[in-house]
Amino acid sequence: MENTIFSILPPIIAIVMVLLTRRVLLSLGAGIVAGALILTSFAPLAALQELFNSFAVTFWDEGFNAYNVYIILFLFLLGIITAFVSLSGGSLAFAEWASKRIKSRRGAKMLTVMLGMLIFIDDYFNALAVGQVARPITDRYRVSRAKLAYFIDSTAAPVCVISPVSSWGAAIIGIVATILAGQSYVQMSALQAFIWMAPMNFYVVATLAIVFFIAIRDVDFGAMKKHERLAIETGELYDANKTIPGEMKEEFPVHSHGRVIDLLLPILLLLAGTIGAMLYTGYQNAGQIFDIWLIFENTDVPLSLLIGGLLGAISSVLLYVRQFKQNKSANATWMAKGISEGIRSMSGAVFILIFAWSLSYLIDALQTGTYLADLVTAWNLPTAVLPVLLYVLAGFMAFSTGTSWGSFGILLPIAGNIMAQAAPELLLPALAAVLAGAVFGDHCSPISDTTILSSTGAGSNHMDHVLTQLPYALTAAAIGAVGYIVIGVTGSLWMALTSVIVILVILFTIWSKQGSVVEKQVNTQ
Repeated sequence: MENTIFSILPPIIAIVMVLLTRRVLLSLGAGIVAGALILTSFAPLAALQELFNSFAVTFWDEGFNAYNVYIILFLFLLGIITAFVSLSGGSLAFAEWASKRIKSRRGAKMLTVMLGMLIFIDDYFNALAVGQVARPITDRYRVSRAKLAYFIDSTAAPVCVISPVSSWGAAIIGIVATILAGQSYVQMSALQAFIWMAPMNFYVVATLAIVFFIAIRDVDFGAMKKHERLAIETGELYDANKTIPGEMKEEFPVHSHGRVIDLLLPILLLLAGTIGAMLYTGYQNAGQIFDIWLIFENTDVPLSLLIGGLLGAISSVLLYVRQFKQNKSANATWMAKGISEGIRSMSGAVFILIFAWSLSYLIDALQTGTYLADLVTAWNLPTAVLPVLLYVLAGFMAFSTGTSWGSFGILLPIAGNIMAQAAPELLLPALAAVLAGAVFGDHCSPISDTTILSSTGAGSNHMDHVLTQLPYALTAAAIGAVGYIVIGVTGSLWMALTSVIVILVILFTIWSKQGSVVEKQVNTQ
């Protein structure tokens, strides 16, 4: 049943169940079982073998699966860092220090957005690092964890996908280079093409514009309004009855020995270690050629995250050990509790990731992405609608499979072949449409690893993040679709970009006039 309509059933089952039940592991498990059964034509013993294989490949895939294992270890290390910056009083000290300089909820939100824009090296790294720095400040000003997760998710992949100096940019430039080599219409380098495609990514343009507007103005809608109102009125930043990745169950001692350096040094070492390791591994894997684009194309992101995580975790523990003499509550017993609590706090996110990877393995074996991509070549449609069609298809593929990289990895070469033959003048818009759709679908998908890590970094319940972000993502997606329709019909980037900007201005004007219950509440305080 590979490469057939049945191949889309497992992700659909998982996604529908997770939206109906909000029980992520149960829903992913149902999709995994369905995938194993469909892959083996409902043969019970063979399905059991595929179930085992789908989980085993997380750790061993024709050899040690360093990529997944290093990500898991990094998450545990991040939990340890979180535990010890709290245990040492670093989070409290940093929040107090920041509150003297950041005087409002708007300032706390803008800090988060700017950090998300600045840390563009990798989306995984962005999602987890920004959450660590911003969370004490947004908590202080009663910004809900769901809103924090939205800011993190909407400034991670969207910035990485248009930044040439990132793990995303390097990979995309490599794919685009092979596409341009096979045609003669576009006479430019892959890097030049990538830069030209950035303003054609209308979903990213709309998403970042909406993020900045929401950060500046407390205008919320959908489920987000409920979360923000609750945070402001009661100080309840998340539902205590739900599973929160990174949440500490142990009540750590409160003391006055914490310093800002107890939070900043582990985070700075995490940043420096990760970026340094990315440059080093990329340099080594590129044959020791110092070419920044080549380095980022060949960098080992999971290993770099692990190295940065080790530096951050070790420094956070050592900073706590330094308090043993002057802090009566600091001792080896609490140190052991900090390590165990940090690991435990990330176990929920790790299990979700393992289940998501298992489902991705089965989806790949069923050739779900190939089936969806083949639909494009089977339809005989006017060239003007191809950019928006590729945009929608990439979005649906990424939503169904939970991976933007897998989606654009499949669709970019297909889009290149189609457009080179049918409408070479629309080649770059079509490639940009694939990237935009892949990011959009990945944003909305509850089985996406970047969505999972964004909720983890923010300390938000995963389904709360998915459901509160969805209205904003759908709004940006609709605006992006208009842009691709305009560019498909006119062939003009400037007309398409102008149409997107005009819609955004109209939308922001309407939102500003309507206001929200949350904004009115904030203004009275």
